[in-house]
Amino acid sequence: MKRLAPSVTHSDSLQSLPDILEPGLSVVFCGINPGVLAASTGHHFAGRGNRFWRTMHLAGFTPEQISPEDDRTLLQYGCGLTTAVSRPTARADELSQWEFKAAAVEFERKVERYAPKCVAFLGKMALCAMSGKRDIDWGLQPAMFGGARVWVLPNPSGLNRGFSLDALVTTYRELRVAVMPAAVALGTRSIDSVD
Repeated sequence: MKRLAPSVTHSDSLQSLPDILEPGLSVVFCGINPGVLAASTGHHFAGRGNRFWRTMHLAGFTPEQISPEDDRTLLQYGCGLTTAVSRPTARADELSQWEFKAAAVEFERKVERYAPKCVAFLGKMALCAMSGKRDIDWGLQPAMFGGARVWVLPNPSGLNRGFSLDALVTTYRELRVAVMPAAVALGTRSIDSVD
């Protein structure tokens, strides 16, 4: 009798993306899960169409636009990066509700361990699944998560056509002003205008 080999997809063979965290950050940005390109390169938001790094600069979090290869530089500006679910996929809708629920306890422990002032979920999907709430507004949330304030920001993925670059910058800037008002002094004169 012939044995069937287990099926392994390309995303199953990828490593999860390493967190960029240290204790006491102002903001930890939480992506839904790593994209295939990000996981294969080992760098957050590596996709050409992803607008995260441009948005971060234009919103005033960084004095210049950081490249994905320099993602660890974000720590210098009081910000970190992680994902809610560690399994890489081509699209976030490939994740199951079970994966979010299974990741929720460990993710909350991670937030407690690193104790950032704020966790910014990029998109509503992860927080909805982890909290069991369907109706979540954009912006500051009423409940804490792992002892940190919670914000929900639009996902900067190039697949998210519901938000223009201007809209992304505006919402990310609101978070920056609320959590890191001194960041205005970074020297980014074009903070208030999108190029």
